[in-house]
Amino acid sequence: MSRTSFSLDPEVSLWYIFVHRTPTQGGTMFLDELPKFREGHTKRISSWDRTGRNRDCWTIEPWAKVEVAKIEGPGIIRHIWFTVSSEDPLYLRKTVLRMYWDGMDRPSVEAPLGDFFGVGHARASSYCCIVLSMSARDPGGEGRSPSVAMNCYFPMPFSDGARIEIENESDVPIRSFYFYIDYDELNKKPKDMARFHALWRRENPCRPPEHLTDPSDPTVNLSDRDNYLILEAEGRGHYVGTVLSVHNLYGGWWGEGDDMFMIDGEKWPPDMHGTGSEDYFGHAWGMQIENSFLYNGVSFHEGKEGGFNERITVYRFHIPDPIIFHKSIRVSIEHGHANDRCDDYSSVAYWYQDLPHKEFPPFPKVEERLPRPDATVYPVDLPIPPRRRASGSPIDPDKLGRQR
Repeated sequence: MSRTSFSLDPEVSLWYIFVHRTPTQGGTMFLDELPKFREGHTKRISSWDRTGRNRDCWTIEPWAKVEVAKIEGPGIIRHIWFTVSSEDPLYLRKTVLRMYWDGMDRPSVEAPLGDFFGVGHARASSYCCIVLSMSARDPGGEGRSPSVAMNCYFPMPFSDGARIEIENESDVPIRSFYFYIDYDELNKKPKDMARFHALWRRENPCRPPEHLTDPSDPTVNLSDRDNYLILEAEGRGHYVGTVLSVHNLYGGWWGEGDDMFMIDGEKWPPDMHGTGSEDYFGHAWGMQIENSFLYNGVSFHEGKEGGFNERITVYRFHIPDPIIFHKSIRVSIEHGHANDRCDDYSSVAYWYQDLPHKEFPPFPKVEERLPRPDATVYPVDLPIPPRRRASGSPIDPDKLGRQR
């Protein structure tokens, strides 16, 4: 797979991206597979009340881990549904989801609950795409914990068992945790199927660049070394999606940063180089905050568009166009043009690969995952004030300097 992107004519503001495959990498659409007979048996693990009464949920005590599913033998998870009742308004970041395949002692999935299902900032929102959805009953909370239903349709194959674990890193119990885990029980191990992975990361805030291409011109960036890192993985597989959450600390347009994919080793230019954050997420001229589509869009937005303390979550899923790697992949995106903005970024990367995967970095502690409070600008309490005009930002560094 490769990508071509450029402007056709310097006098014409027209950008485009072509992603192309060789003919042998093609395939039929998934609906073509729907009428075909299938092997195996359909099963479900759920929180239903085994006494026959109506207490169809589990309670998860503070700081407890529970195993909501343990499946023996080969199979494929087809659908996951969760809903949670907690008095903690930040439970969507304090609750951690982990998944383990084929007897591995380290997780292939590790993410806060809300972020995994496509919405960051410990917030609730209603949206849907082809693989994830969230339905919010009380998005604002009005002083209470928001209520949401969450669905995942990523197929998750395994050969020698699967485990799904929930950890409640809160001082209050999850009083009601409801779940469905629907899967195919198979008679033999699935062939030629990679294992599903997902990993959450955060930089709060993103750091100023340290490896300038041209020290005399900080607007030039010909490297991914200072970018926000979404994923660095080793092995064989394909990358299938990104959820990115941004707390806009600098104000204005946060998304001048380009996406970059280094596939099977370091080189320049990278195998795939984009033209702006909104372009990677399938929008243009900024993000259209009301638009959520099958493969790309906005799942959450709060605050004034382009304003200080705007919070947004955007997504891009590579379902018809997975990004293939044979040895390694590094996925990153600039935070502002040439990494000139220091906003708060967090993300979930989704991919399939062989086992064992590269060990994940230590998962951030709960206090490192929580949403940061609003920043004020004049007088400044930004975590990293800009020293020069940052892309898209209305902040005047000279004015900040007079108020320090």
